[in-house]
Amino acid sequence: MEKVIKIEGMTCQHCVNTVKRALYSVEGVSHVEVSLEDKLAKVSLEKDVPFEELKKAVESFGYKVVGEV
Repeated sequence: MEKVIKIEGMTCQHCVNTVKRALYSVEGVSHVEVSLEDKLAKVSLEKDVPFEELKKAVESFGYKVVGEV
């Protein structure tokens, strides 16, 4: 299972690493790929994780999740 989320506010590789760390902290996330250029995170899941949980994890670090793609 995979979810793709659109994220605003990432400006550098440090931001990408922070978003990855935030998403990996969510139980059920098995792999994360973040594109700074596309402002997207592809999240592979071991189980169904609500979008709101992923959003909350990313936004707790100061980034804005604008939706699921």
